[in-house]
Amino acid sequence: MKAFVFPGQGAQFVGMGKDLYETSPVAKDLFEKANEILGFRITDLMFAGTDEDLRQTKVTQPAIFLHSVILAKTLGAEFTPEMVAGHSLGEFSALVAANALSFEDGLKLVYKRALAMQKACELNPSTMAAVLGLSDDKVEEICATITDEVVVPANYNCPGQIVISGTNAGIDKACELLKEAGAKRALKLSVGGAFHSPLMNPAKEELEKAINETSFSAPICPVYQNVTTVAETDPANIKKNLIAQLTAPVKWTQSVEHMIADGATEFIELGPGAVLQGLVKKINKDVATSGKQ
Repeated sequence: MKAFVFPGQGAQFVGMGKDLYETSPVAKDLFEKANEILGFRITDLMFAGTDEDLRQTKVTQPAIFLHSVILAKTLGAEFTPEMVAGHSLGEFSALVAANALSFEDGLKLVYKRALAMQKACELNPSTMAAVLGLSDDKVEEICATITDEVVVPANYNCPGQIVISGTNAGIDKACELLKEAGAKRALKLSVGGAFHSPLMNPAKEELEKAINETSFSAPICPVYQNVTTVAETDPANIKKNLIAQLTAPVKWTQSVEHMIADGATEFIELGPGAVLQGLVKKINKDVATSGKQ
């Protein structure tokens, strides 16, 4: 069974989507429609901007979404998903690709999400750190011992690789304790804030209103969402999980494990980079992986 997966923030690169724009009339139309919806030429930043341009959350998130979704739309009969999933932001790409959400509504929600997250980051200076070489249980246990600051597991990427999220002081404290506990690495990331933590509550409230006002349909195949990690097709549940996602951890390991248990034998990554292919292989080396950019 084919599973199509969609990357999240961090996969962007200058020049992303340019070949699609230049070779596919379908892609060109959709990119131009996106420029119109956003009110600025995001294509200029994607194709010929700087790394710094692309690192701005308000640019990164719609850029990755557009690259992934437009790629899916140009595949035609090649896009035959039996299941889909996306990592964090990628969940929006997965939902649009699976027809649970229109292209226009998906882009508007992603842009609103990016602006709301940016605002939440400015309200609460915070960060994230990658932790390598410790079990999930150990990382959870250490985070739970820090009670005077916010520190939580944010991304369960693959066995032995977790990202934690929290206040600057909390992350510093956690990194020290995790290294003492035997972590190979506990390294702060250069991100704008504590994504997938309670510090994103202001953004969640803003996004909740927008999601509730948007029309969702039943997807063409099951969607494995970050929060619940199991097959979902009911639009009401999909909305609820999408709202919860901003402050809840991305359970990527568990999602991939459930997809494999439900019959996935091939994972195809659509969008910039190849991060998800690498994570899937670390979760289960026996499944086939490939990608399209």
